[in-house]
Amino acid sequence: MKAFRLDELEAERAAHDGAYLQFIRERNMSVGLYALDSGATDPQQPHRQDEVYFVVSGRASITVGQETTPVSRGSVVYVPAGVPHKFHHISEDLRVLVVFSPPEG
Repeated sequence: MKAFRLDELEAERAAHDGAYLQFIRERNMSVGLYALDSGATDPQQPHRQDEVYFVVSGRASITVGQETTPVSRGSVVYVPAGVPHKFHHISEDLRVLVVFSPPEG
């Protein structure tokens, strides 16, 4: 079993001065914590993997392909592999769990 606490993951991510912390990597998937502060610009490029975003906290909008929707705590968004996507209009610090399948990288 692998078990994690969100506050500990956030502290580890912040200690490494990065927006993304991968904390699970298995044969068929990887999971990470992605953080964008209020007003930040999302630098993401399309990924080669399918993704699922689960918004833990914050408020923003996300555009996936040509579709845009607001997201906040509890939102779940699926992004197919290769599709351009960005968080934007981040009005509250955004913390998102990201599941990649197959694993990122």
